[in-house]
Amino acid sequence: MNITLKQLRTLETIVEEQSYTAAAKTLFMTQPAVSMQIKQMEEQIGLPLFERDGKQVTPTEAGKELLYYAQNIRQQLNEAANVIEELKGLKRGKLHLTMASTANYFAPQLIAAFHHEYPAAKVTLDVANRRGLLDALDQNRTDMVIMGRPPEGHKLLGTPFMDNPLVAIAAPSHPLASRRHITLHELADKPFIVREQDSGTRIAVERFFARHELSLNIGMEMNRSEAIKQAVMAELGIGIVSLHTIEMELALKRLVVLNVEDFPILRHWYIVHREGKRFAAIPDAFKTFVLHHAEQLIDISHFGTTTTITPEQ
Repeated sequence: MNITLKQLRTLETIVEEQSYTAAAKTLFMTQPAVSMQIKQMEEQIGLPLFERDGKQVTPTEAGKELLYYAQNIRQQLNEAANVIEELKGLKRGKLHLTMASTANYFAPQLIAAFHHEYPAAKVTLDVANRRGLLDALDQNRTDMVIMGRPPEGHKLLGTPFMDNPLVAIAAPSHPLASRRHITLHELADKPFIVREQDSGTRIAVERFFARHELSLNIGMEMNRSEAIKQAVMAELGIGIVSLHTIEMELALKRLVVLNVEDFPILRHWYIVHREGKRFAAIPDAFKTFVLHHAEQLIDISHFGTTTTITPEQ
């Protein structure tokens, strides 16, 4: 059958008004036009839809069956319209967020606060390394990414929303732990536990030391900040990690932040997405929320370190 929504609405109105003439007035149509709509439907199904009793019309069995489906279709369309309006009004919607593993230490706080504002929003969260983040963006498999500064040449737009200080950490028993001032040369001589080569943290640390004409004494490589922390606590070397990742260890005095000249290395967290990305209402609201509220929600000033956080030169 090739029955239109207009024809179904005409059928419903005739049943409600019990008259072609009254239905025509309600629909702002002429009576011949109403009759033509019904005639076309009857030709489509091969059965009469109405019976006449003087000026009053009543639906046939075929008319009643078609009316049932017409009402269901109208209800579903009304529900669809309500859903669309809710999406416009930020009552519902979906967000697919992908983030660097290090961001996992604070991102849940952002998501929880956002969910408080938009409780019906559904968030899908993926965690990936830097290569995985760029692949997700390049292949448009995510709305946006939380990561360090994005590289050039990927047609990406990155907006910084929060400081990400990288600090040197050691076990409390380490010989440098009690020192009030440590030079970069002293630090560079010690064995380091570092992230893998494609890691944003690793790239930033190597650039920092190269700028000071120094190189890292790499003892071990780890692919997670958590693994680095465990190795440092086991006195296997010094680590350089985001300050966001060590709140618990500092509070429990399992790690210390070393007071090293020119530290911390100040990076930033970025909201990153493809250039020209057209967001639905919820992803757009999340980006705005993070840009305006992240620094107030994620407070690292109480982490118990005496290191002064100043911009990287």
